[in-house]
Amino acid sequence: MKKWIVSTMVIMILIICTGPGCIDNTSAGSETENPNTVTITDSLGREVEVPENPERVVAQGPGALRYQCYLNAQDKVVGVESIELREDENRRPYRIANPQLKNKPLIGEYRGNTDPEKIVSVNPEVIFWTYVTSPDDADKLQQKTGVPVVALNYGTLGVHRDEMYKSLRIMGDVLNKEERSEDVIQFFNKTIKDLNKRTNDIPEDEKRSVYIGGIAYKGPHGYQSTEPAYPPFEFVNAKNVASGMGTDHADASKEAIIEWDPDILFVDLSTYDAQPSAVEQLKTDPSYRSLTAVEEGEVYGVLPYNWYTKNYGTVLADAYYIGTVIYPERFSDINPEEKANEIYEFLVSEPVYKDLENGFGRGYGKIPVN
Repeated sequence: MKKWIVSTMVIMILIICTGPGCIDNTSAGSETENPNTVTITDSLGREVEVPENPERVVAQGPGALRYQCYLNAQDKVVGVESIELREDENRRPYRIANPQLKNKPLIGEYRGNTDPEKIVSVNPEVIFWTYVTSPDDADKLQQKTGVPVVALNYGTLGVHRDEMYKSLRIMGDVLNKEERSEDVIQFFNKTIKDLNKRTNDIPEDEKRSVYIGGIAYKGPHGYQSTEPAYPPFEFVNAKNVASGMGTDHADASKEAIIEWDPDILFVDLSTYDAQPSAVEQLKTDPSYRSLTAVEEGEVYGVLPYNWYTKNYGTVLADAYYIGTVIYPERFSDINPEEKANEIYEFLVSEPVYKDLENGFGRGYGKIPVN
């Protein structure tokens, strides 16, 4: 009788999964069967039933795996997107700190363009997905794979910090890393508070004006590429001449940069060895050559943080370095490289500053343009 019941159940499963395009996921979860489940609400408001303390996880979409590494849960990764398989990856801190990720099975292309069949083949218990366009997309992937899909809004350290923290807490709840998620959140809060405390009492008329160009945005750009609400500037209360251009990525006109004539220029090093090169433009373009900061050698490089979306450790490290340049007396206790490694060690467990310096061709410091 028991054998007949089991056989009937198998037949029913096979009947369910015989439609066009159906993936045979009858073996999914067979190696890690977990009868205990919990229901969580993801960033899109979907209620998702997930295994309690899953051990096999995939994270897809920009930054999803970064958050998993922040929570010290990289040991649960069973498959990765194509971007993680690059041999000489030295531009994303979490990937530098976890070279073993390049040996994980492929689940599809990066930016969330994964293959449901490949996902099923690695037998995950949960899928995390950032930058999901709609709840319907998350539901469809869940239906195709038979694996719970937890959608996460990546958020920012700026105006969307609440969304970022919410996602870290959701991931922490699912992965049984609640304490670590709170530690990470408190680390960000404490660090941002320290940066603000050092600089919030400086009168505006005593600040030197600044501008950053060459900001990476889905690839390298020339010197006109900037961020009006550049977070490292915001955290140290810098006098950003481009701040009136909005909050998102923007292209400042060359005429505007010349008119602003900032006291100090910063260059996002994503453009250092790339084309168009912001550094080369500062060296050769007659208009830029007339800038006071270029004439006086006040041009400095900062590490890019937009690399498969935002690397928040680099945002904070850049803020401390920029502080040492603009307000040296307020940051006299800070060695930028040591501070960067302190931040990276907390977030990804490795001091990866030198790797990033090698990856981008140089690190913090003055850039010769004369």
